[in-house]
Amino acid sequence: MFSKLLDEDTRTNDPEDLKEELEDLEFQVFRMQDNLKEIAKKSKVLGVDQAKEDKLVIVYTPEDSQSCKIMLCDCETSYNGQWDFSIQATYANEQKIHIGDIKGPENRGYGSICMDYLKELAIEQNIPEITGDIAERDWDHVDRLIHFYEKHDFQVDIDYEDKSGEIKWVCNE
Repeated sequence: MFSKLLDEDTRTNDPEDLKEELEDLEFQVFRMQDNLKEIAKKSKVLGVDQAKEDKLVIVYTPEDSQSCKIMLCDCETSYNGQWDFSIQATYANEQKIHIGDIKGPENRGYGSICMDYLKELAIEQNIPEITGDIAERDWDHVDRLIHFYEKHDFQVDIDYEDKSGEIKWVCNE
């Protein structure tokens, strides 16, 4: 998890920069401890991960048999009961999870982290498919969505005339 933090190739030798990086990491670890305690009171913690720019995040899901939301909280701010990023999905049936929406800031690596956890959840529960729709409301960022889903091994079918699409991931394990 901390591979980027410890990677010598990306490290600076400037003592001031190293001190600043260490202080930032220390702060994130202390915040993570506090946030973990609060999140664990109401949700199942799935893990701690590292996002872009060496940011630590907590990944969790509510204890709910109908939904299989994957939520993320960063460790830079205090947890206030709200997620910082979420893949909102439901169990469509025993063989399929359906993604309803993905919400949160872009280009921080949060979506990839949450998608990896959603796929892991599907595998653990022997659910072979994850599906979803691309709606007209997504059309202003459809190229980014296509790239994201294809990067995560989804089949993406787009109807450019109707401004709609479907995504599908099938477990290969």
